[in-house]
Amino acid sequence: MQRSVYLSKKMSYALRHNPQKYGLQLDEYGYAKISDLLAALNRIHHLDPPVNVTDIQNIIQNSDKERFKIKGDQICALYGHSISSIIQHQQGTPPNALYHGTAHRFLASIMQNGLLPMGRQYVHLSSDISMAEQVGKRHDQYPAILKVDAAQAFHDGIKFYIGNDQVWLCDELPSQYLTRIQ
Repeated sequence: MQRSVYLSKKMSYALRHNPQKYGLQLDEYGYAKISDLLAALNRIHHLDPPVNVTDIQNIIQNSDKERFKIKGDQICALYGHSISSIIQHQQGTPPNALYHGTAHRFLASIMQNGLLPMGRQYVHLSSDISMAEQVGKRHDQYPAILKVDAAQAFHDGIKFYIGNDQVWLCDELPSQYLTRIQ
């Protein structure tokens, strides 16, 4: 596996799912000290050459998705957390439509129960169909794409949070706001 892909996966795991394993302290917004992350990655994974700040900056700059953010001497994963009650995102008014890509095998459950976070802190929604397809392909070669009536859901009191310019988040989304488009 290419070094940057490997590092990105390890960074995601450390910052989204298991900071304790890496000895990281996340603040209320999910930020950890970059120096602590570097030390933990090098201590646990014994990479040669050792991981440095340039490696992390390259991963962030060359990613097709905005997964991490650096602020001063700290870094955070922007979304995808399974750690409850740690990461707080800014609420926002979503665009009229959002999208969700999923495997066909999950459709019946989604249409009955709505979109649920399923072990993550939030439900993830894409700002466009192509991003939803890309996300859905992680679970199905030809994913089903659901259109979300975000305007109506927001009007009805569903809270939406800004993940980044391509990802919106919500706590859960009842099926009444979903329409299968492909």
